[in-house]
Amino acid sequence: MGPPSLLAPLALLLSFLLAVSCAGEAPPGGREGVGPLRVETVLSGLDTPWEVVFAPDGRVFVTERPGRVLVVEDGELREEPYARLPVEEVGEGGQLGLALHPNFRRNGVLYAYYTTREDGRLRNRLVRLVEEDGSARQEEVLLEGPAASIHDGGRVRVGPDGKLYATLGDTADAGLAQDPRALAGKIIRLNLDGSVPRDNHFPGSPVYSYGHRNPQGLAWDEAGNLYAPEHGQSAHDELNLVRPGRNYGWPVIEGGERREGMVAPILHSGEKTWAPSGAEYVREGPWRGSILFTGLRGESLHRVEVDPEDPGRVVRHREYLEGEYGRLRTVVQGPDGALYLLTSNRDGRGDPAPSDDRLLRVEVGGR
Repeated sequence: MGPPSLLAPLALLLSFLLAVSCAGEAPPGGREGVGPLRVETVLSGLDTPWEVVFAPDGRVFVTERPGRVLVVEDGELREEPYARLPVEEVGEGGQLGLALHPNFRRNGVLYAYYTTREDGRLRNRLVRLVEEDGSARQEEVLLEGPAASIHDGGRVRVGPDGKLYATLGDTADAGLAQDPRALAGKIIRLNLDGSVPRDNHFPGSPVYSYGHRNPQGLAWDEAGNLYAPEHGQSAHDELNLVRPGRNYGWPVIEGGERREGMVAPILHSGEKTWAPSGAEYVREGPWRGSILFTGLRGESLHRVEVDPEDPGRVVRHREYLEGEYGRLRTVVQGPDGALYLLTSNRDGRGDPAPSDDRLLRVEVGGR
């Protein structure tokens, strides 16, 4: 496969972002108006991309599951990867999530989540990277996750509280999700140096919430409420409002089922399959206040609106781009206010041609 092709729209975006970062100003919000979503491809030829991250200096980082972190700078895709880590792309694993330290511009610190092989066993690992001379190397392993080949989780984000969060799937051992002492089937919370916060619900433990099957998205609204989409078992996919220390039920309950002491989702797919992955809270533009998440098997972009007075009550759920671009892995709102989506059609589960993975820019024309 040749190198991914970078089209003109991304060059224009990078120039815009660089100008914004140099001026120290926030870019304007999305345009108001009426009309369909306007979609353009800005990066094509990707190999199973998983995460896209916009740096404050205008660079764009994209992870690919085979083990690369790519970087676009000055409107060009750099030939050499920004980082190569000891990744084992097996099952659903590989190079997955990536997040920047809040002071990345000064300290060059990033966080990555990937699958590796150690002592003959597959493991998921959360690490700290540090930039040196325009590339990143692994500096420290912050967390050694459970053995895995499927249900890896993989999303990494820094929350509004300045803590590091990551999603860990149940690794196909469902019973572990109900054990607060195990890491599988959890959302975890760490200090940025990898230590356990003193105010975590379980003293001395990184576990933030449990009873999850395979969460792959994290998004906080302006009030600090955390939303996480989660893969169900043969449908029954979920969107959860996540609170510290709470039990989200898997494998005891799923979908619309209820059990005392367990939290039901605020939205679920019933007998339909979404296979949800990345999530984002929209902070500007016509969709401001919406929670978005992508669908893999469902091949849609989901938009959820909740009651402003009750973050756990969904008032509207809509789907967009159904089947138009295949499997959708990640959604992020860029500094220009547009939405950026990664497809995931090279993982052997999608219908499009094997080479058809790309970064899409989506402009919202109206409500």
